[in-house]
Amino acid sequence: MERMRGLDAAFLALETPTMHLHVGAVLVLDPDAAGDGDDGPGARFERLRGVVEERLHLVPALRRRVVRVPFGLHHPVWVDDPGFDLDHHVRRGSLPGPGGPGELAGFVAELAGRALDERSPLWELHLVEGLESGHVALVPKVHHALFDGVSGLEVIASFLDTGPVPRAVPGPGRAWRPETVPTEVELMGAAVSSLLRQPERALDALRRSAGAVRDLSARNRRLREEDDVLPPPAPFRAPRTSLNGAISPHRRLAFAQTPLEEIRSVRRVFGGTVNDVVLAAVAGALRRLLAERGEDLDEALVAMVPMSARRGETGGAGNRISAMLVSLATCIADPVERLTTIAAGTRLAKEQARVLSEDLVRGWAQLAFPALSTRVARLAGNLRLFDHVPPLFNVLVSNVRGPEFPLWCAGSRLVALYPLGPLIEGVGLNVTVASYEGTLYVGILGCRDLVPEVERLGDHLGEAFAELGKAAARHGGHWA
Repeated sequence: MERMRGLDAAFLALETPTMHLHVGAVLVLDPDAAGDGDDGPGARFERLRGVVEERLHLVPALRRRVVRVPFGLHHPVWVDDPGFDLDHHVRRGSLPGPGGPGELAGFVAELAGRALDERSPLWELHLVEGLESGHVALVPKVHHALFDGVSGLEVIASFLDTGPVPRAVPGPGRAWRPETVPTEVELMGAAVSSLLRQPERALDALRRSAGAVRDLSARNRRLREEDDVLPPPAPFRAPRTSLNGAISPHRRLAFAQTPLEEIRSVRRVFGGTVNDVVLAAVAGALRRLLAERGEDLDEALVAMVPMSARRGETGGAGNRISAMLVSLATCIADPVERLTTIAAGTRLAKEQARVLSEDLVRGWAQLAFPALSTRVARLAGNLRLFDHVPPLFNVLVSNVRGPEFPLWCAGSRLVALYPLGPLIEGVGLNVTVASYEGTLYVGILGCRDLVPEVERLGDHLGEAFAELGKAAARHGGHWA
């Protein structure tokens, strides 16, 4: 039995019938890349299942399920699932013809709109057949309580290889035997013991929060008065747009991609980071989309950008993340000026995020009572609260760095990797990007009610990347 950490427990407690807090990816595979022919869908699925079964011990968290503490008095615990059944998690599906990107996006959007079953370990793996060109897709779907973006990619890598022949993986030292599921009395006893230390933790969190607020206020005042610079956006200060409101459980999905070298070229010419270029392209795409909807942008849109707090660490389940709020400078028409403004804003936002450290956020998350968090989240959803109040931010944009070398799964070559993030109440759009083998892959997930035209946004994103690339080419590699 392992007590769930505060931030992990928060992702579980805040889930509602419309807000599914799982993450995922779409891995497009070429079964014929090895050149030895494809021996059929049934054999392909059995190979995949065999790889997962052989390597499952490398990721013990995949055999654990959630057990909640009675009355929601404390965070749930992870326990081994005594009824673990691999066939419940590894599944097989097929697309209707012609099996193109649209059909694949529709299939995955339907998966994204369904909550995971809490009675079992919180993950699924779908092998999707029927793609054009003979390709297949692998769609992992994992609850955010288990992994963040970085650790999630590491988990996926456990089932991948660097060549068509799967590597030999040593078996576990001993056969897996699930631990005994704790009784309600044991859960209550452990919860009470832990809660006795809560007053001390609360005082520490209050003391550190007071210091952080004081430092943040002084810093923002200095930015305004001495440097004549606007500080990073605050929560609930984003403008209301048609992208924002109470979300439904239904999802729409679109894919996009662009050569990573073109983005790096833009960064070299105009400065900033790859993530700044991504944010600038998202800003350009949103300008186009909202213009098509007839909306004027009197205020700049705000993006929430998660940041890994692992600091080079590898391995380990759970979440080690913080986040920053960044102005997308959408009131600026010129794409280059918009990029440089965003780059300056992200530098300030990163400094502000360091003031509001990950440890501080985790400290408050550790103090939260699941019963209260769940009731508040469900009440907000039932009342459609975010139809009436400003959103926390307008869009969620996440960037995960992937491998630059080719990977294989069960003898099939990985040819594309599209990441998927969750939606939260009030924010109908998530844009998540991941790099792989010289290409930046984009997964665009939208609430079907708020952003039904995610395919158009994907087109606009490609146009925005191209616009920045042309500007870099015009400057001949030099910016002055």
